Amino acid sequence: MNPYTVEKIQDGSVIYFFIRCMEDMSIMPLPTKYLTHMTKARKSPNTVKRTAFSISYYMSYLEDKGVMLGEVSELAYSEQHTHFTEFLYWLKNGNHNGEKERKQPSNFTCNTYLRDVFGWFTFLELEYEQFHDLKVLSSRVVSFSNNVGVRFSVTCRTFKGYFKEDEHIGRTIEKDSIITLLEACVNCRDQLMLLLLSETGFRIGEILGIRYTQDIDYNKRTIRVMYREDNDNFARAKNAEYRRAKISQDTFDILMYYLAENRKLLKDGDYLFINLTGENIGEPENVNTVYAMLNRLEDKTGIKATPHMLRHYFANERRKSGWDLPLISKALGHKHISTTESYLNLDADELSQATDEYYSQNKALFMVDKLI
Repeated sequence: MNPYTVEKIQDGSVIYFFIRCMEDMSIMPLPTKYLTHMTKARKSPNTVKRTAFSISYYMSYLEDKGVMLGEVSELAYSEQHTHFTEFLYWLKNGNHNGEKERKQPSNFTCNTYLRDVFGWFTFLELEYEQFHDLKVLSSRVVSFSNNVGVRFSVTCRTFKGYFKEDEHIGRTIEKDSIITLLEACVNCRDQLMLLLLSETGFRIGEILGIRYTQDIDYNKRTIRVMYREDNDNFARAKNAEYRRAKISQDTFDILMYYLAENRKLLKDGDYLFINLTGENIGEPENVNTVYAMLNRLEDKTGIKATPHMLRHYFANERRKSGWDLPLISKALGHKHISTTESYLNLDADELSQATDEYYSQNKALFMVDKLI
């Protein structure tokens, strides 16, 4: 059992996370101060929550090893490296779960937890004199260009002991499976949710933040992503971005039917997706209810679907219809083209065909005819 627990309190529309010691029920001040700083710095609630768990796991690891937090920065380089490497293996073995049947997290998840811990250490170094720079974090310069071609260089700190991560392979879903899920839905709200996820490529937080009174252009059949920090259901657009997507006429018809059928519940609020039954009827739908709906559909149909898989479906369908990579990337709201590339499922035959077409169109560049 983890000796530390993550809890939260809500102040208006803001959620604060903190870590409590289960032995004496005291609130741990050092991690809580950092988590509060993250919230005030407008980090997303999901990011702060994950960081809270990452730190709680690390504090449990320290207790297992009998090491005090303040001692870690005083360790020699080799000892520090061993300390954090062993933390990764401690996570990989499922020790943070505290269960008899321990589920092993992926290398990416273990690395993410450690990155969160390093972020905490960086905050402690800046905030308190007794904490010093970690010797295992080496600095390197990363260069990149922005959208208008201006080149920047930034210095970042990295750890050379991270686990090797498997190459990301986008999990998508086939059109026939989406149709089966649509037919298994018990109401048009859930059908509309699936359709918008697959037709817009929006993230689930962006979909849940849609306000039907402000974000939908009913004449042009477009829906916009609007960055807001005060959503009642804590839905949030990523990267403070603004985008628009156009939906099909069929999906627009279902949207209008949904609005008409549920007008009595919708009239007291602005959110497009609301709870249609239960004690929270009429309130904005949240992420948990969406995943619960998808789990019910999986039980009925045997088809696994997640909002992220539907984003992958959007990306692959647009590629097949001829959209170029930068356009797909912009539609998905990605900062980097490389992220978009990981969404696209290209098989060997398709790559070979594309290569042949390229050489056919650009053979003059190689001047082969002059060499023969």
